[in-house]
Amino acid sequence: MANILLVGTATLDLVFRLDHYPQENEEMRAQSLRVCRGGNAANTAVVLAQMGHRCTFYGVLADAPETAIIEQDFRRHAVDCAACPRLAGKPPTSSIYLSGSARTIVHYRDLPELTARQFLSLDLTHYDWVHFEGRNVPELLTMLAHVRHSKPTIPLSLELEKRRPGLEAVLPAPTLLICAQGYARQCGYTCPRDFLAWLRGAAPDADLVVAWGEDGAYARSRRGEEIHSPAFPPPMGVVDTLGAGDTFNAGLIGALVQGSDLSAAMVAANRLAGLKCGIEGFSLPIGP
Repeated sequence: MANILLVGTATLDLVFRLDHYPQENEEMRAQSLRVCRGGNAANTAVVLAQMGHRCTFYGVLADAPETAIIEQDFRRHAVDCAACPRLAGKPPTSSIYLSGSARTIVHYRDLPELTARQFLSLDLTHYDWVHFEGRNVPELLTMLAHVRHSKPTIPLSLELEKRRPGLEAVLPAPTLLICAQGYARQCGYTCPRDFLAWLRGAAPDADLVVAWGEDGAYARSRRGEEIHSPAFPPPMGVVDTLGAGDTFNAGLIGALVQGSDLSAAMVAANRLAGLKCGIEGFSLPIGP
């Protein structure tokens, strides 16, 4: 299996399940509350670790008692977070309200983002793949350039979930861009193929993938192939879609790092995301 470095954020999630979406000024009782670790790169690391890969998460962690929930979950899934910088403050926190298939997320962060200076202290020699969240763009530019200089041939993936100022400047660096449907729509596209055609101009040498919900996922390989994989809904129905995109990312990276072609990797990623939607949380019935 591969050594994979995942760079981004880990959050403390407060997940409330509701029987209906609250109206303005309504007071209501939640059906349940789950307090757990979250965060895009952190979720992807946990899923990849369950697939048998050796995963390292790197991001700023708060030097606070609440961080124990995050660290305990990493330990449970054998994700290494020992090198993470620890700073005073509270962990980034998301209050997540689930009602049926709908969800509302309120996020709070006062912890500084990871800096390029912190990242440059990492030894990259033993990693087989490096994955980044597309955030903190000025620092991200330097971090991507450092990976490209230090290990020119290493596969380098970037998740594009939201459009952020200046983010297009980083697009030429990765070998794989994994885009959310929301990012494509924020860029002005309602058709995945049109979006990928636009993205090819910004990233001429990368494999390009965009997840498109119930329509599955679409891609353009670096050789120009157009690929589509259908979605695979859970057979017993949707239980929890929170983190389905992060699970898709893990399935894609995990398959590619083991030598699958892009088409087969997309099918594997969609199957894994569908499996995740059928359970609550990230303890998936999978193994190496």
